[in-house]
Parts: sequence; structure tokens; C-alpha cells
Amino acid sequence: MKKTDWSAPLRDRLPEAYFTKMIDFINQVYGKDGQKIYPPEEKIFRAIELTPLAESKVIIVGQDPYPQPGKAQGLSFSYPNTFEVNRPDSMVNIKKELENEGFKKEGTDLTDWATQGVLLLNAVLTVPEYDSNAHAGKIWEPLTDEIIKIASADPRPKVFILWGGFARKKVKLIDSERHLILESAHPSPLSASRGFFGCNHFKLANEFLVECGQSAIDWSK
Repeated sequence: MKKTDWSAPLRDRLPEAYFTKMIDFINQVYGKDGQKIYPPEEKIFRAIELTPLAESKVIIVGQDPYPQPGKAQGLSFSYPNTFEVNRPDSMVNIKKELENEGFKKEGTDLTDWATQGVLLLNAVLTVPEYDSNAHAGKIWEPLTDEIIKIASADPRPKVFILWGGFARKKVKLIDSERHLILESAHPSPLSASRGFFGCNHFKLANEFLVECGQSAIDWSK
């Protein structure tokens, strides 16, 4: 994990033994012969590396990385523009909702969002190939829960976007009096029509940021 402004508060909140276990876990799963783990090891902590605490304005919580080869980038919901999509998925539906709200988003790579202050945080940071959520409960949740708590404790108002039942469980970690919490169904093809489409979360997030004296996110990037 590269040193960022998340590092000190995380070290303050989590015991040293946790970080030792985390490193051991990474070494074990990425060093295992015949097992492919995503994202690439150097991108595990990409979300907090691209979006410093001091610049974070919106937090979008995902579950775990994409398990398909070449797709996971270390940012929730994001995948490379070069990845060929064979069927509708969460990102395709996110783009549909963006267009409904007046934002024309080209491609599926959300790196530009991350550099504008959108923390694209998966609750579980690694996944074996084609085995979704297999690393849930192994090591990551204490770290990612603390990241959410640190963002919530920061005095600058933020927007927390929680899509789907898994993400919505994180609401208890967030100070609702200081921050805007936006909840809806998950954008996956299985549930998007049950409350994700028409949620207006991107417009509502920008309205809140501007009201708080911050710059809006250019969701079209």
C-alpha cells in the first residue's frame, strides 16, 4: 500500500497485527500457483491512491472486483474502455442512468471520476478468477469499513452512494447529519429496474456538493 493521507488514520484505527495479516493474505493468494487473482496486485489499493481523503467528495461503495480476466482495475464498477462487453452489466446500466440525467459518458473507465474526488471503493478488494465474492470475510472488511468511517468523520460534507443491499448495510458507518446518503437498488441487470433507474443520484450528488460550496463532479468524463 502506497503512503497516502489515508495511511495515518488507518494506522491509528487498526492494530499493527491487522496489517501483518493483510500482507500475509496478499502474499498467499497472489503467490499461489495456478490461481489468478484480480485486480493485479499493484492495483489493490488504487481507489485510495487516486482519491486522497483531502480531495474526496463522493464515495461509491461496491462489493468486490470483477472476476473476469482483464476487467478489474481496483475501482468499484470501473473497467477498461477496451474491455468488450458481451451483455448488459452494472456499468452499462450506470451509463444509461447517467444519460437519463443528462450526462453523456463515453467508455467504462472511471479513472477520471476518481481524480475528481469520487472514491470508488469496493468493500472487498480482491477476488479469484470467476469466483465472485470468494474473498468476502477473509481480510478486507475491517480496512474498508474504516475507510468509510474516516471519510464520514472528516468535517467536509460528502455524498455516500450505496447501491444494492450489500452497500446499504454500510449506512450505519456514516454520519447522516453531516453527509448526504443516497440509496437505491443495485445497477446490475437483475435489479436496476427496481429502483436504480430514475434514482437521479448523480444530479442529487452535484446539487449537494454545490450547496456545500464544493465543485460539482463532471460525470461525463
